[in-house]
Amino acid sequence: MAVKKPTIEQLKRIAEEFNLTLTTDELSLYQELMEGPLESYNRLNQLVEPSLLVKYPRTPGYRPSAEENPYNAWYWKTSIKGNSTGKLAGKTIVLKDNISLAGVPMMNGSAILEGFVPDEDATIVTRILDAGGEIVGKAVCEDLCLSGGSHTSATGPVLNPHDTTRSSGGSSSGCAALVAAGEVDMAIGGDQGGSIRIPSSWCGVYGLKPSYGLVPYTGIFPIEQTLDHTGPIARTVEDVALLLEVIAGADGLDPRQSGLEVKPYTESLVGNAQGLKVGIVKEGFGWERLSEEDVDKLVKEAAQSLEDTGAVIEEVSIPMHRDGIHIWNAIATEGLTSLMVRDNGMGTNWKGHYSTRLLDAYGKARKIRANDYSETVKMTILLGQYMRDQYNGKYYAIAQNLARKLKQAYDDALKKYDVLIMPTTPMKATKIPSLDASREEIISRSLEMIHNTSPFNITGHPAMNVPCGKSEGLPVGMMIVGRIGEDDTVLRVAHAFQSIHERVATI
Repeated sequence: MAVKKPTIEQLKRIAEEFNLTLTTDELSLYQELMEGPLESYNRLNQLVEPSLLVKYPRTPGYRPSAEENPYNAWYWKTSIKGNSTGKLAGKTIVLKDNISLAGVPMMNGSAILEGFVPDEDATIVTRILDAGGEIVGKAVCEDLCLSGGSHTSATGPVLNPHDTTRSSGGSSSGCAALVAAGEVDMAIGGDQGGSIRIPSSWCGVYGLKPSYGLVPYTGIFPIEQTLDHTGPIARTVEDVALLLEVIAGADGLDPRQSGLEVKPYTESLVGNAQGLKVGIVKEGFGWERLSEEDVDKLVKEAAQSLEDTGAVIEEVSIPMHRDGIHIWNAIATEGLTSLMVRDNGMGTNWKGHYSTRLLDAYGKARKIRANDYSETVKMTILLGQYMRDQYNGKYYAIAQNLARKLKQAYDDALKKYDVLIMPTTPMKATKIPSLDASREEIISRSLEMIHNTSPFNITGHPAMNVPCGKSEGLPVGMMIVGRIGEDDTVLRVAHAFQSIHERVATI
């Protein structure tokens, strides 16, 4: 299909957008001069671009009925088997529905992408199948993954298995719910502001946001390149570590990666934290109007109990932690408006694999179905573009500069402590908003829980939710944060806690 030459009217609109004053004759001349470059675009249509590998046969599967889907956590069911042997042999894995799985529909929680079917497997899909895992479907996620609650997906809210009136957390809402319900062994979630850790906290399972770039993001729908992470969710630390061993490592196609060493993570699970120092971060507790006393209490008690495994426990103050949410807000708001919306999820100016069919399908659909965005996405687009137009991206730049200072604040604390601890979320799972909830409630229930999780998307430190008890029948999560590249230490401490707390404490 030939690329069409722009009309004079189209060029006039572009000139006005860029504040160019050009006459019709001048535009006509530029139009003629474009014929040479356009030949290059037409040549690209004749060339075959490289695509991501699809190694294993599969059938499309099906959208499960309500009877098969009591928590509304499944988007699609299938069965894709890889090698007959390997580290994941006998394990069932569900993927967050922002991960490309060739031949299987991918909606990313949004009506805008409904009907799209990828023709490629994300890098981590091939790694899972190579290791003998069985991919059994796609889990519901929030609309374009922009919610920490589980009420924004176009397919309806995901229900918490512990209390179906409560949120399962987001945006990897279906992943955590299916793991908690025992319907799958493991899940792959995504995390830009806490979206692995939040649902893991509210559903009472283990979820790790790995070090930035440790796991390739290739073939996964992004939000903001400097915030994007993908990682494992499971019911045990052993399974989290096992899945991380399989999916970690450079693929040469993801600009987020910088050559972090991959380690034998399962070997770090020794059942104790002997010789390790743990810092309980003072500023992670007592958030005004957010923190619940029972959550703070359970997390502090859980952290102190690590003394029984040989760890040294102290309180540490990191005042800048309280500014992490503000830095994240500027980066996420303007960054996602640019990359995820205006640039159709792929953008420019980076080397690696571009999912061209995905960006084309999404780019076309969003132009005619923008009204189908969730309330959270709409608000973010409006604010993000306003800030870009009015302030020229200055505040995004300030926030990215401050991100280095925030990272240094944690790094300084981690010179003394091997890991840092705080609540994953300040509160337990909240009520799912009703169908007639106000716009204000819908948006507030989407973003109120990210104050402790989001800073580590900015800085890239590994951070893991560890279930540490229940209160009023709802899970409470403790977050363990480690040095960049030392995901093994985070897993070791999580396993030490798991080893001495086989029974869940209840207030």
